[in-house]
Amino acid sequence: MRRELEIFFAGLMFFTRIPCPDWVKYSPELLEKSHRYFPLIGLFVGTAAALVFYLSRLIFPCTVSVIFSMLAGILITGGFHEDGLSDVCDGFGGGWTKDKILEIMKDSRIGAYGVIGLVLALLAKYSSSLELCTISTGYFMIALLVAHAISRVSASAVILFFDYARADATSKVKPLAKKLSLKDFLIGLSTGITPLAVASYFYSFYLWVIIIPLSLLVVWLGRYFRKMIGGFTGDCLGTVQQVTEILVYLFMLGIWKFIY
Repeated sequence: MRRELEIFFAGLMFFTRIPCPDWVKYSPELLEKSHRYFPLIGLFVGTAAALVFYLSRLIFPCTVSVIFSMLAGILITGGFHEDGLSDVCDGFGGGWTKDKILEIMKDSRIGAYGVIGLVLALLAKYSSSLELCTISTGYFMIALLVAHAISRVSASAVILFFDYARADATSKVKPLAKKLSLKDFLIGLSTGITPLAVASYFYSFYLWVIIIPLSLLVVWLGRYFRKMIGGFTGDCLGTVQQVTEILVYLFMLGIWKFIY
């Protein structure tokens, strides 16, 4: 049990800004195994965002409450995944070769492509979240849980099915799990789809259809990363998480419009 707690807290310490016990120390081995709890960590982030939204909604309108909810998610993760998205936009937008793309992605400065990509992603989150909030606050809150949990499953799927792009120790790259066992993936999957199961039970069975576009998007992104730079990086995983999170909001919005 203590070993599993160490693995969980190692992931929590790495992927969020949530304080962890002093006896938990970072190690590459713990980080490799912590991806089994990546969707669970996402569920915590989504729960915090939903709670902040609920409390804000007692006072403020949806337009303000959604911003507070988004801010809560960013503060908890430290903008970890958003940073990855901006780096990928800069690298793939400004580079034409593998070496150039990786060189740009290593640069800590953000460029025009990164700003554009990040702004558009945040606008997509805000606009879709606002529409969901306007429809039903409860539906939006469950959408937050589904999106944050299953988007982490999507990132884990890239680790499982695709190769890491670079392994040189001189690269300025975030440490991450470069491989994932099927067992650990299935553990994460069982957690990641739990909010989806709850949402489908209370709202619509058709919500399960989201697995299809999510799977297609993950395969396409993984193949694209492999074609351009030989595999994934930590920034690529952050991009997968962000894009699939947005896809969940859009899909759940479309399902509601279709059914009701």
